[in-house]
Amino acid sequence: MQYRNLGRTGIKVSPYALGAMMFGAVGNTDHDASIKIIHKALDAGINVIDTADAYSHGESEEIVGKALKGRRDDVVLATKVHLPMSDDPNHRGNSRRWIIAEVENSLRRLGTDHIDLYQIHRPDPETDVEDTLAALTYLINSGKVRAIGSSTMPAADIVEAQWVAERRGLERFRSEQPPYSILNRGIERDVLPVAQQYGMGALVWSPLAGGLLTGRYRRGQANDTHRAQYGFEHLRDEHRLDVVEQLIPVAQEAGVPLNHLAMAFAIAHPGVTSAIIGPRTMEHLDSALAGVEVALSDELLDRIDAIVPPGTDVGRLDMAYDPPALQQAPLRRRPADQRAAA
Repeated sequence: MQYRNLGRTGIKVSPYALGAMMFGAVGNTDHDASIKIIHKALDAGINVIDTADAYSHGESEEIVGKALKGRRDDVVLATKVHLPMSDDPNHRGNSRRWIIAEVENSLRRLGTDHIDLYQIHRPDPETDVEDTLAALTYLINSGKVRAIGSSTMPAADIVEAQWVAERRGLERFRSEQPPYSILNRGIERDVLPVAQQYGMGALVWSPLAGGLLTGRYRRGQANDTHRAQYGFEHLRDEHRLDVVEQLIPVAQEAGVPLNHLAMAFAIAHPGVTSAIIGPRTMEHLDSALAGVEVALSDELLDRIDAIVPPGTDVGRLDMAYDPPALQQAPLRRRPADQRAAA
C-alpha cells in the first residue's frame, strides 16, 4: 500500500478505504464475520474505515468498534452524521443541537474517545452552514474530533463553507466524500477541482457504480444479488448497462477483471485520495484486494474517456444527492399566474 495525504491534514491514508455500510442489518448480520473482514482489510494495509451513524441504525458503528479493540491507534476512523436516527424531527440534520448530541452516541458505539474524520453525510439547506461549522469546531476544540469533512456536497456549497469558515474563524472542511466511478464522472467538472483548490482530500464512494462495475450485472440477464433486492433503479438503467457492455471488453483486453479496472480508474485521478470499497463478504474483500496494485496506462484511460467522456455522468445513482432546487418544483417554476406570456 502506498499511502497518500488526506488533503493538507498531515494524515496518511491508504488508496483503498474500507466502507462499513454493509456491516449490520442491511448487509452482513454476522458480527464475527464482519469483524474478520475488517481485520483482514487492516492486515492488508488498509488504514481507513468509513462508517456512519445511520448505517443499520448504529449497528455498523458498533461492529467497527468491536473490531478496533486493541487496534484503534492504527486506524483513521471516519464516521458521519445527518441522516434520520428516529422519528423525532430533531434527531437528524446538521444543526448544532443534533451534531453535539449525536457525536456522543457515535463515540459510544465505536468504543473510542475520538473520531479522526467526522463528516456531514449530506447538505442541510435548512441549517446555516455557520452553525454546523461552529458545532464541528467545538468538537475539534474539545478533542472529540480530529478533522471534519463533507459528503456529497455540491461545489458551490463547498466554496460557501470554506468562505464561512475563513470569515468566522471556524474550522473548515478538510475532505469531501462524493460519488465517483467510470459511470459517474460529473465531479471531475467542479467538485474535484474545487476540493483540490482548497487542499481537501477526496474519499470517493461507489467506485463500482452501485454494483454495476462488478461484472455481475449484464444487459438482458436477471440477477438476484443482494443489491438487486433493494430495487435500485441504477441497476436496471439501460444506458448504464450499455456502457458496461462497452467496458467489459476493455477490461478483458487489459487482462483484468472489470472491478479492478473500475477501482484503478477511481484512484488514478490526482484529486482522489481514496476510493471506498464496501464488501459484504470475505469473498468481496478478497476480490477487491486482488486488484490493489493494478495501474492503468494512458492508453487504457484514453479508451475509457472515449466511452464515458470526462466530467459526464451516465444516468444517476439512486443514492445521489439532489439539491432542493431539483427536488421541489416550486423552486424551478414561477407561479402559474406569472408564467403567462408578457
